Amino acid sequence: MTASQKQLKLGAFLMTDGHHIAAWRHQEANPEAHTSFQHFVDLAQKAEKAKFDAIFFADSAAAWIDDEGVFQYTSRGAHFEPVTLLSALATVTQNIGLIATQTTTYNEPYHLARKFASLDQISGGRAGWNLVTSANAREALNFNRDEHVRFEERYDRAHEFAQVVIGLWDSWEDDAFIRNASTGQFSDPEKVHVLNHSGKHFKVKGPLNVPRSLQGRPVIVQAGSSEEGKELAAATAEVVFTAQQTLEDAQAFYRDLKGRLKKHGRHEDDLKIMPGVLVYVAPTEEEARAKFESIQSLVLPEVGLAQLSSLLGVDLSGHDVNGPVPELPLTNNNRSRQGLLVEQARRNNLTIRDLYLAVTGGRGHWQVIGTPEQVADQLEERFLNGAADGFNVMGPVLPGGLDDFIELVLPELRKRGLFRTEYEGTTLRENLGLKRPENVHRKKVAALV
Repeated sequence: MTASQKQLKLGAFLMTDGHHIAAWRHQEANPEAHTSFQHFVDLAQKAEKAKFDAIFFADSAAAWIDDEGVFQYTSRGAHFEPVTLLSALATVTQNIGLIATQTTTYNEPYHLARKFASLDQISGGRAGWNLVTSANAREALNFNRDEHVRFEERYDRAHEFAQVVIGLWDSWEDDAFIRNASTGQFSDPEKVHVLNHSGKHFKVKGPLNVPRSLQGRPVIVQAGSSEEGKELAAATAEVVFTAQQTLEDAQAFYRDLKGRLKKHGRHEDDLKIMPGVLVYVAPTEEEARAKFESIQSLVLPEVGLAQLSSLLGVDLSGHDVNGPVPELPLTNNNRSRQGLLVEQARRNNLTIRDLYLAVTGGRGHWQVIGTPEQVADQLEERFLNGAADGFNVMGPVLPGGLDDFIELVLPELRKRGLFRTEYEGTTLRENLGLKRPENVHRKKVAALV
């Protein structure tokens, strides 16, 4: 297959009223987005009609607040629990993938495996788990802790957590359930596997009480770009959601991560890299820039500074916002994002104010502003030059940002043969071009033989 024959993968990254920190203040935003199920039904059905591979939800097991209480300037403080939301959305969609973030830091493997296995069954094989370690230190306070788990321990735990979850998802072989009413035999005992896991962080007997799904098991997505995150992704992930500002950085990340797969017995096609992209698009470049400036004008200085401080893991309130970003201590939160933003500030000689304005929409993700042709040119450049297998599309304001991408950018991508007109299959794996995984327990038995 030549590069021109390849087609990119697209996810719709949905976040209440939009990704921009001031989205809720925008005249086109849905004022009830954070409490309206119908809002998400409409978005999911639009994305499915447009043939997106998946819808994607981020999550945190704590409210994003300041020390005074709920941060009143954003709608991010309250939103639906994503697995519950996707289970409901599974009933009003048929083909689109359903990906939710769930942390390995403040969860138990059996509980998480059960929820995603159920979502996978309910949706007919369309579930995906975005495996993360918690970046929000406030989560610790909701789970019997006085301080956040250390960065290195979080990743050590995550590796074992993923191993346990995959083992549980494969508790039952595909043909384990005989259901022979005449003999009274419901299942084949040789095709059910008790995990009996005992490790550093977890002790889990199993088996899982949910059968194996149509696509084998949920697709594993991973979103960390630190050294530890890349190692975890190379060992476990099938899709990686990442953030890079430049073509060169995206190419370097792509080469690095794909290059790590071989030592885990994996092929490059086993992993799809889908960076986030925040898109402002309009029929003319002038109109697109006007959209961008319009929402940027709604950013309150204290909100921009607070968001940047959160992303960097360091309180910047005591610094001159018109001065440079200071040297920062290594955070215990999201280290890859801290490094990305500091590099962006140094590369472009940004002040603190410049940087918080630059990240109000994408939080460090790539931002594209222009006409449909200009947006498609930039997506195509990264896709055809070893920087991405697709993209997770982020609407600045919803539903308008998603509508604009569907109505303006997708026709241009399809004209170039870069995006599908129909789904390839009914499961998330089929549509992403990922192979159906062999049962890990069956694989172990075969290796022994």
